[in-house]
Amino acid sequence: MLTHLKLWKKALALPLVFCSVLALPAFSQAQAAPHFKFDPNWPKLPLPNKWWMMGVTGLAVDKDDNVWVLDRPRDINATQNYAMLNPPTAECCVAPPSMIHIDKEGNVIGSFNPPEGHGMAVDSKGFVYIGNTVKGMNTVRKYDPRTGKLLMEIPRVPDREPRGGGGNGAAAAPTSTALAPGGAGPVASARVPAGKRLSPEERAKAIAAFRAKYPPTTPMIVGQIEEVRLDEPAHEIYCTDSYLGGRVMVFDLDTFAFKRGWGAYGHPLSEISSDPKDRAYTPGGPEPKEFRSHLTLNISNDGLVYAADRGANRIDVTTKQGKFVKEILLATQTGNRGSAGGVAFSADPQQRYMYISDISNNTIWILNREDGKVLGRIGSAGDFGGEFHGLHMIATDSRGNIYTGEVQAGERVQRFVPVK
Repeated sequence: MLTHLKLWKKALALPLVFCSVLALPAFSQAQAAPHFKFDPNWPKLPLPNKWWMMGVTGLAVDKDDNVWVLDRPRDINATQNYAMLNPPTAECCVAPPSMIHIDKEGNVIGSFNPPEGHGMAVDSKGFVYIGNTVKGMNTVRKYDPRTGKLLMEIPRVPDREPRGGGGNGAAAAPTSTALAPGGAGPVASARVPAGKRLSPEERAKAIAAFRAKYPPTTPMIVGQIEEVRLDEPAHEIYCTDSYLGGRVMVFDLDTFAFKRGWGAYGHPLSEISSDPKDRAYTPGGPEPKEFRSHLTLNISNDGLVYAADRGANRIDVTTKQGKFVKEILLATQTGNRGSAGGVAFSADPQQRYMYISDISNNTIWILNREDGKVLGRIGSAGDFGGEFHGLHMIATDSRGNIYTGEVQAGERVQRFVPVK
């Protein structure tokens, strides 16, 4: 039988442990944090069809409290894909589809195979919205998961901004999730496209030309999609792209027409700076003027938008119109990729608690949503059940359960259940 080694090496139901970590925030004693325990029985193993789940880049809970998992099948490598060889050399394993649907009991109840991506959401009718990568171009696409049919996509610019490390962005990334034996492994997302290698001077000139052609006010997706969220009552879809450190972009949910957008501190798109100095940041130092990197978000029941700027260890809070309300700092001494990853809320109507996934410290921070104070945390770095190795995605359901998805060597989803 398939043994999903990376999913849970030792699936022990470990209780939540609160601990202090050097240079990380002290816990508020005024309000007790909710407690959780790791659920070793979700999802049920083995996964079907000899699948080995790869890096999780999207996570969403639907209206029925079932969980959608977006992963990267092409991360599978030569130490994992023996069953894919011709002839197979062992019974395990096979790359999974990029979208896997898991019910409350942990059973896989569906799947389909759109191109890989980053960030996803599902609406009340069951349609799925994915931040896809298509021919090297990132946009948000709407799918019917029952048929896998592509229904709509948000407009994006046809060009790619030149990147560091070579490559002028002209080459197209693969459009298929087909795999060859021994794929690129868990660093697949860091691949640099083939193409003409630019000198630093040429690259600087090309970037300047790109930004002149596509100013911050460009009403389309530019760069990589980091997050997708829905506001169905308002018929709006929120996306964050990576252009100029990150922009919050709002589109009409029915037509995908652009409506509005903003940057850090609620800066209108017209005021976003293209100067790299406005994104410079040293852990523990002053916050940058603009968003720095890997911008995600979530929308609270009371109409506030929480935009997590992971590279700057902060969460910007604005209204839905982009009016700045406050800033929440989190584990500000964190370097590496930063502390403020995905944002999720507790299940109570007031959403008193906010849960932040931290890929660098491999923990979930529990914050008091009203004042942003850290109340506690869930998990720490490691490969055991209830620990994290590349904590990337986070979501909650109506019963208060927390779901997580990991990249790097984690490549799994886990569930944490409230303890009363």
